[in-house]
Amino acid sequence: MTDLTILEAISKQMQQTATAEWLGVFFGVLQVWFSRLNKSIHYLFGIIGIIISVYVLFHAKLYAEILLHVYYLIMSIYGWIYWQYSRGPVVQISRCTDKDWRIVGFICLAGFLLFYFGLVHLTDSDVPLWDSLVSCTAWAGMWLLAKRKIENWMLLNVSNLMAIPLLMHKGLFLYAGLTLFLFIMAFSGYFNWRRILRDEERYATE
Repeated sequence: MTDLTILEAISKQMQQTATAEWLGVFFGVLQVWFSRLNKSIHYLFGIIGIIISVYVLFHAKLYAEILLHVYYLIMSIYGWIYWQYSRGPVVQISRCTDKDWRIVGFICLAGFLLFYFGLVHLTDSDVPLWDSLVSCTAWAGMWLLAKRKIENWMLLNVSNLMAIPLLMHKGLFLYAGLTLFLFIMAFSGYFNWRRILRDEERYATE
């Protein structure tokens, strides 16, 4: 496929993009922006964006992606409650412990096996391996985000890096563009969280 053909395909897809897709992307942008700023309201925008995206994916018959978004929805609701209503002091940004990494490893492995065998045996997916890798790393990243672990940005960006060409392969160029934006913003989010973490650690020692 030539560069001109690719640009023409992207242009055609953008023109045919439904309003729901634009809204899903808009709320996705708001979610990652406020997440970068360490604002718990990012979960509210994320929940709205996820619900809209499930609608879009259902009509596109991308059922495996819907399952991942349902997980996003559950983790977003959990994260919102955890950030807003947990007992004791406000949950602070922190780094992963050895226990956290073991949980991340379990989520990645269990998530990969669940998605891969589900896609192979229950769907007509042409990219079960690729889709499973994107999904399991996103699962782990969302869990770390809910726990306010700074390493969440690393896991989410591993998922984003694999998801961009996958979404383009499926013809979802608008969502691929959103994922590219999320990939870039994750670097900013990581360094912003690291600055906040350093300030908190410095304040705690004073």
